[in-house]
Amino acid sequence: MRRVNAVLAHPLYRKCYARLEELEKDRIFCRHQMPHLLDVARIAYIFNLEEGGGLDRELIYTAAVLHDIGKYAQYEEGIPHEQSGGRIAAEILDSLPADCAFSEAEKEAILTAVRGHRRLRDDAEPLERFLYRADKASRTCFACPAEKACDWSAEKKNMELKI
Repeated sequence: MRRVNAVLAHPLYRKCYARLEELEKDRIFCRHQMPHLLDVARIAYIFNLEEGGGLDRELIYTAAVLHDIGKYAQYEEGIPHEQSGGRIAAEILDSLPADCAFSEAEKEAILTAVRGHRRLRDDAEPLERFLYRADKASRTCFACPAEKACDWSAEKKNMELKI
């Protein structure tokens, strides 16, 4: 997990993640911090294994830890977090040390997944599809103390375990 750890240690990642933690510290609804990011990674990896996706574990985990990194910009500037997250993720991926770098094809797969994790395209790529589904499946609305106050539609809420 050398490459994932390089992303997590990247100064821009740390800065954006810290800002997001600060903005969500009093949030009663779903948060976008490490427990959620790792849940998404693990679920996406399970989908990959169960469906024979053949994707590298580090590719999946990197996309997962990056997918909500732009959420602070959505709160502060009104920029959809998949857009700001794609920009931030690209900057991080392009500046990793050579021994932790992803290939151009891997970077493009990660960025496509980050940009596409909120709305599934008909022609979604495998990583994009796994990340989208895992992000939705990771929410445990059935056990959330704020579920009644949540403005998600009944169709979006996970009111029972689905995986």
